[in-house]
Amino acid sequence: MNSIMKHSIRMILFILVQGLIFGQLDFGYGIHPMVYPLFIILLPFEINIFLLILIAFFTGIGVDFFMNTFGLHASAALLVAYLRPIIFNYFSPRDGYDSFKEPTINSLGYAWFFKVAGILILIHHTWFFILEYFKSSLWTEIILNTFLSSVVSLFLFILIQIFFFKRSKI
Repeated sequence: MNSIMKHSIRMILFILVQGLIFGQLDFGYGIHPMVYPLFIILLPFEINIFLLILIAFFTGIGVDFFMNTFGLHASAALLVAYLRPIIFNYFSPRDGYDSFKEPTINSLGYAWFFKVAGILILIHHTWFFILEYFKSSLWTEIILNTFLSSVVSLFLFILIQIFFFKRSKI
């Protein structure tokens, strides 16, 4: 299966899983897990920044369609896509990313993935909840929702990669 087809199917699956499963579940305590940012994080290293932002926009709009959120997810997805190369450069291995195709746990390890995905998901959720509440008087709800949702989302990111992504053959 070629790369474009693989990533197109992956994008559709992440949008459907977010919109039809995680968007409909009520976890309580302000927990709103979002798994679609993992799709943006897992795109290949060599992807063009313009294409990355375009894909993130359509992914966010797709989730907004299911969740009826009028651009909140698209905005947060665009922010993640914009900051992804900066975060990746900051945490790049000594030899760079030349020998890696995709930024997965299996290829770069748990420590790298926790740092990079943790920062990106925290940025994503912070931006999303600031825009959703849009009141400075609700800062406690913003912080609580951001923290709890980020922890649950990061846990789901790891589970998805453990169960659905192939281990690299050494």
